[in-house]
Amino acid sequence: MCKNRQAAIADVPFPASPGGPPGVEITGLAGLSSLARGTGADAYAPFRPAFHLLITVRSGFVLCSVDLVECVVRQDSWLWVRPGQVLRIGSDLGAAEGTAVFFQPSFLGTATVAAARLDRRAWRLPLTPAGAAERPVRRALSMLEDEYRRLADLPLDVHVEVVRHLLAVLVLRLAHLPGGQRREAAGSEAFRRFQRAVERDFTRTHRVEDYAAALGYSVRTLTRATDAAIGCGAKRFVDDRVLLEAKRQLVHTDLPAGAVGERLGFPSAAVFTRFFRLRTGETPTAFRARTRGEGHGGRPAG
Repeated sequence: MCKNRQAAIADVPFPASPGGPPGVEITGLAGLSSLARGTGADAYAPFRPAFHLLITVRSGFVLCSVDLVECVVRQDSWLWVRPGQVLRIGSDLGAAEGTAVFFQPSFLGTATVAAARLDRRAWRLPLTPAGAAERPVRRALSMLEDEYRRLADLPLDVHVEVVRHLLAVLVLRLAHLPGGQRREAAGSEAFRRFQRAVERDFTRTHRVEDYAAALGYSVRTLTRATDAAIGCGAKRFVDDRVLLEAKRQLVHTDLPAGAVGERLGFPSAAVFTRFFRLRTGETPTAFRARTRGEGHGGRPAG
């Protein structure tokens, strides 16, 4: 496995699969290696998929980290990586058997996207269906894999619709596992618009006032909507997104700390260092040294 750091985290686009349903791909775990190699990336180096990635294991296990949170995907558990999250595989994919499902949100219907809360992060890593929830998830995957392979049984447009509906069943089941319910936002539309704007513009502005002006809301409205959705204020939400990207870049690349700050829209290295120290209690350089020295920090979860 390649352990070298790189100048930037590899962005991996959705793989093109001529002849198959557009927007979804189902493969074995070895397909993760092929996916990375097809874009010039190393499967064992950090990469950022531009699509949803579901990984489940039938035998063996997969060590990985998602945005610096380490976990072990064991038998019948699932890893759900959202678009834009940074995934790093930490064990030999050839030593485990399982399935990887890649899909674009646009492949699913709008009602499914909303009901499955595809814009939210997984509430725990990995996901482990248990009790009465285990069998429906396993059956949904089995039916999806079987139908995906039966390309010649139906007209292509009908085949695509069947795959779309079976994938919807799977993601809805995984999104609503017992114990995973989250607070629903009273101002959910305002928060969703704010969330999309922050994701698009957090390297350009860290000011809630700028987002409020662009979206046509008051700062107070955005603060209330954000608190209702995730339990923190709007400024904290922006700063958390900036801090997450800073940590990604510091751990997974060799960019100087000042260059990381510049990429994130800070006017100087000193301002970036002050922000980072205030939020974490240590400098960017100290954080990089500590996390690399401890293997991404912390024990695997799972």
